[in-house]
Amino acid sequence: MCCMQSLQYALVAYVRSPIGIFVEQLRREIHPEHAHLAAHVTVLPPRPLRGTEADALAEVQRMAEAHPAFEIGMGEVETFAPSTPTIFIRVARAAYRMRELHDALNTGVLQYDEPWPYMPHMTIAKLNCLPDAESLVDTARARWRDYKGSKEVVIDNLAFVRGSGHTWFDIAEFSLQAAAKMPR
Repeated sequence: MCCMQSLQYALVAYVRSPIGIFVEQLRREIHPEHAHLAAHVTVLPPRPLRGTEADALAEVQRMAEAHPAFEIGMGEVETFAPSTPTIFIRVARAAYRMRELHDALNTGVLQYDEPWPYMPHMTIAKLNCLPDAESLVDTARARWRDYKGSKEVVIDNLAFVRGSGHTWFDIAEFSLQAAAKMPR
């Protein structure tokens, strides 16, 4: 009997700036099987819903309208090993803003007891096994050291996505409230 992964939902902030392009190119280099995934900072990791999709969309819409856009700064390349074979760039500046957004949205229909504490980051690659992550993290760090573009990311939109495994589809996109002056 074939195992099917259950449908899950997540909330992400796509990174459509030069740093996002850099991460997508790096992902193609070190893990081409996932080259189709867009660069993003996860706000709510994958989860089942505690209600309908329509209810979840309404909750995200309400929160997005009340939450101002903000800017974060990316830090160093790290890995979640030995928990998972994931290589990522940590959010170093204004990570608390991402945590506040996560905590505000992890309620009601979207509430989920996540298996790990929320850590704001931009995934470079989720590899198949720990030895792969360990062998490629130095390559990712070297490429990141060579990156000369801005390491700032504006979080001004959220995408509600549905899927499982490494196949995700955008359901809706929401703009965060415009800020007169971008808070840091």
